[in-house]
Amino acid sequence: MRGPSTAWRVVFPAACAVALVVGTGRSGVWGDEPPQLAPITGGAAIERAPARSGADAAGRVDPARSSRLSDDDRDRLYSQVERDAEELERQGAQLRRLTLLLRPCVVHIDARKPVQKTTRGAKPGSEDEAGSGVITRVSDRMVVITNRHVVNGAELDNIAIRLDDGRELRPARMWSDPSTDIAVMAVDDDDLVPARFAERDMVQIGDTVLAIGSPFGLSHSVTLGIVSAKGRRDLDLGDEGVKFQDFIQTDAAINPGNSGGPLVNLRGEVIGLNTAIASNSGGSEGIGFAIPVSMVLFVSRQLVENGTVSRAYLGVTLDRTFPQKTAERLGMVRAVGARVSGVTKGSPADAAGIQPDDVILEFDGQPIDDDDHLVSLVSVTPTNRTVSLGVFRGRRRIELQMPVASREQFEPQ
Repeated sequence: MRGPSTAWRVVFPAACAVALVVGTGRSGVWGDEPPQLAPITGGAAIERAPARSGADAAGRVDPARSSRLSDDDRDRLYSQVERDAEELERQGAQLRRLTLLLRPCVVHIDARKPVQKTTRGAKPGSEDEAGSGVITRVSDRMVVITNRHVVNGAELDNIAIRLDDGRELRPARMWSDPSTDIAVMAVDDDDLVPARFAERDMVQIGDTVLAIGSPFGLSHSVTLGIVSAKGRRDLDLGDEGVKFQDFIQTDAAINPGNSGGPLVNLRGEVIGLNTAIASNSGGSEGIGFAIPVSMVLFVSRQLVENGTVSRAYLGVTLDRTFPQKTAERLGMVRAVGARVSGVTKGSPADAAGIQPDDVILEFDGQPIDDDDHLVSLVSVTPTNRTVSLGVFRGRRRIELQMPVASREQFEPQ
């Protein structure tokens, strides 16, 4: 996604979220083919009612009477409608089963937090923010995963986690990562139903998905849609400063209060965490964004195990524009991948032999779209391992091996 985006406002869909402005910037369970509905019988198969030329008491004649269905025709059509409805109802039953499975895994969150900005002379106050969350088990600990902006600034005693069965819990501990807008809250209650998370990002554009959460405070609401796009990485989320982005885009309705709720596939697996919407009105207009499951799990595990997130570090400066003229100068037909404009001395990239004007086409087996894509992949790469790089240099592709180091080694916090 190079180039500016216009017109839309991107907002975090929590009940009291502030509108933020965009600046620049499995297969279905019913098989590959949709069920075939019974055709509407026509032609000789339907016997029309015999034309009646008789007039009524006033001498008026209905010229369309001969085209009307007979009682037998209507009975046959009702039978066909019933058969077709059975096919559709079998598909609808899958969605009902998913709802039964997932509602106990989703929570409503109310957080009371200090007002961030007050007018001159006004006394500091508090504000309520509502959102959603999903229950799971991370590193043998029961937790609720949500968006950081839902709970950021709230004391633990001021965060209420409401379950589907009416119970209310308070978090025992909380960790958060501002760079991805992910927060994890530990809960001391074993009588909880954990959601099943997808093991890796397998979602494809066009996949059917469900979004579950508390839009406008209406807890445990379910909406249906598809994955509209992947790899949205240039959203301007204002003061929150979400640095690492790789959003799934969906047209499943996401509204204020949905923040932190799960995006789920037809297998009942969580594939993303609903986070933001693009809207002129502040409500759903069919463009919502969810953090992909790989990023959610990577960040959540590190937060629970270490209390902080350790990310991989390359040590390169990337060309943010990478124009077509530069690509042609390097011998490329089009600008694809991430062009290196500088290398930090002593960094992993320096050790691997990366040079300025190299174009990184592949990172650890993943083809690279652009510089933002590379940054996103590196941000969810475990440290202390070696990754392979596909690099375009001197009008040909070469393969390099790079030891991955922790960002903290080179950029102390």
